[in-house]
Amino acid sequence: NKDIKTMFTKFTNIIYGLQALHKFYTTSEMVTKILRCLPRSWMHKVTAIEEAKDLNTIPLEDFLGSLMTYELSIKNKNDDEEKKKWKKKVIELKSSTNDDSEKNSDEEFALITRKFKKFFANKRKFGGNPYK
Repeated sequence: NKDIKTMFTKFTNIIYGLQALHKFYTTSEMVTKILRCLPRSWMHKVTAIEEAKDLNTIPLEDFLGSLMTYELSIKNKNDDEEKKKWKKKVIELKSSTNDDSEKNSDEEFALITRKFKKFFANKRKFGGNPYK
């Protein structure tokens, strides 16, 4: 769940360590290994790269740039979706506060009505004219 740049840095550290031990990889082998370690959510991009580009001749920097561009587009898409969800939540909160205020106004109206009825009942008990 790291970004491509961090993953590529770790990958190059491993490759340099292996080179120190006299184990060398071609560019196409390195590209293939990176493609294999990408998560399932990247499978569309992996397939597109495999079909569109010759893995034997692609420079590692171009390959890395392609992956970083795709990662950026995914991040922007996810950010847009989160903003939309956040906006929807705000709208829902506003509507629920309106419901709460309506409930409060209904409760206040019921309380005033009960007090008004009590007032008229007390006037009748003590002989007052309730319609004055």
